[in-house]
Amino acid sequence: MTTPAATTRRVRTVLGDLDPAELGVTDAHDHLFIRSPRFPGQELDDPAAAEEVLRAYAAAGGRTLVQWTPWGMGRGAGSLAALSRAAGVHVVAATGAHQTAHYAPGRFPDLGDRPVERPAPYADLAARFVTELTTGLPDAPDGVRPGLIKIADDAGPLTRHTRWTMAAAAEAHHATGSPIAVHLEPDGDPHGVLHRLSGRHGVRPDRIVLGHLTRFTDRALHRSLAAEGVFLALDSPSRIGHPGDLQAFDVIADLVEAGYGDRLLLGADTTTRTARETGGPARLLTDLAPRLARSFGPELPERLLVANPAAALAVDWRTP
Repeated sequence: MTTPAATTRRVRTVLGDLDPAELGVTDAHDHLFIRSPRFPGQELDDPAAAEEVLRAYAAAGGRTLVQWTPWGMGRGAGSLAALSRAAGVHVVAATGAHQTAHYAPGRFPDLGDRPVERPAPYADLAARFVTELTTGLPDAPDGVRPGLIKIADDAGPLTRHTRWTMAAAAEAHHATGSPIAVHLEPDGDPHGVLHRLSGRHGVRPDRIVLGHLTRFTDRALHRSLAAEGVFLALDSPSRIGHPGDLQAFDVIADLVEAGYGDRLLLGADTTTRTARETGGPARLLTDLAPRLARSFGPELPERLLVANPAAALAVDWRTP
């Protein structure tokens, strides 16, 4: 596969900032490490297992993996640089915060009816994100910095926690330039998320990546989001047999035929030990990419796996 043209913008990896042309084939949404109270006993917490995953991905042709695991969810910060070197795969880490359900009780206090204007510890979230993006991750070797901010929407109306997390992410974006990646829920409101980040908080749509679009069956929704200029992460291959995975190819085909191929990213989103056993990120390159190439020609997987991630992740980084 060819690589994009050189640019002055850079992608921030755990081993330093790179020209986006150096990324190569990219899994734009995955997890080497993650833990959550919602998935007891399914934690991804073994560096040796993570190295095996990266080596298999590299053997299949993968060159970059983007880990969306945010703060407080066992993102393996202390291991990421060594794993990247050992496997020869660029790794992009994340700062940010997920829904409160993914944290131990009491990690985020219930806001109740209190005003949402910067209640502790939410007042510190934007500062935490900025510090990690510019100084480095706690419990990691010096200089290991994340390259994006990961946040999430809710199933149903947005909670105060999520509204504040979005505001903190936008503040950190404006301070640093970092892209914002958003976990979407099938019962959520993707347009509402986009309009809050872009309309209310001034984040340019092309700096936003919306994840889990294959969870939504409405093709008009997919096209209308792509028309807004955001990147859409189609990230279900670690869920073999899941409805989102079963319709992934058709969703991609519909968006490509509608002229939105330049808005699409691919990822495996491996979040549990069980999911990892089904193939993990290598399946992107051994199953989905060949199917796309057979139907649309080799230029399409190259665009989705090489050119588009380079555009989505490249930043003119700023230091506040």
